Amino acid sequence: MTSLDKMLGILDLFDDDKVGVQLEDVMQLTRLSRATAYRYLQSLSKAGVLAPATGNTYVLGPRVIELDRLMRLTDPLLTNASPVMHEVAGALRINFMLCSYYGNKVMCADLAWPDESLTRFYERGRPMPMFRGAMAKVILSNLTPYQLRSIMLWHADEIRAAGLGSNWDEFRTTMSRMRKEGCVVTHGEVIPDLVGIGAPIFDPDKRVLGSLVMILREETFAHSGEELMRRHVIDAAVRIDAKLASVAEKTGMPALPARPRRGNVLRNGGAA
Repeated sequence: MTSLDKMLGILDLFDDDKVGVQLEDVMQLTRLSRATAYRYLQSLSKAGVLAPATGNTYVLGPRVIELDRLMRLTDPLLTNASPVMHEVAGALRINFMLCSYYGNKVMCADLAWPDESLTRFYERGRPMPMFRGAMAKVILSNLTPYQLRSIMLWHADEIRAAGLGSNWDEFRTTMSRMRKEGCVVTHGEVIPDLVGIGAPIFDPDKRVLGSLVMILREETFAHSGEELMRRHVIDAAVRIDAKLASVAEKTGMPALPARPRRGNVLRNGGAA
């Protein structure tokens, strides 16, 4: 890891259970001296990404809020996919989730939740289980063979536990089948009694950017019919693909920057 990698890696220390970090945490993570670790914390604080708090602790800083606002206004995936998602969710009165991924994380990027009788289990920015649920599986199945092989090397036990394959050949076959179906349906894999129906979203170069996921109760799913629900999700995802391609064509630039193609590409992702 470069010095910059180590400094930015400090942000990986934060999660729902750890909202503040101390100098000792950074020293243990980076294996650097106290002086260097302190300098990293000071640099991130000066940039507003971190902020000093009581007890020699550092928390996330106000710059993160500023960047989140800017992303909501300008991110191509959000600005192109969210209107379609909200339109379809409102027309069907069924809840949807827009999901994105970067590096080694899959998470919720936006929600359309017209059916308030269903508890809002998800929220923007929340990571989900990696090998369970429609959100993660539909993204996994559309990664490159190189990415999938690397994931198998890093997470073989978890892949076997999720029933996705006991070896590379089985895992590859499962991913190929899911990809060809164009849609992934899961039942209660993350939250009991909920069905997730996910379709991939692609950039103009056919690289997977994330997924659109319908979330509904088992009884609603059974009453509505699987084929009809799958078609609603797939059609909406195709509309989003077309909007992203149109943006790229009009601007002469890719609708989104190339996603990282690191081997350990996912860590936490999933839906119903």
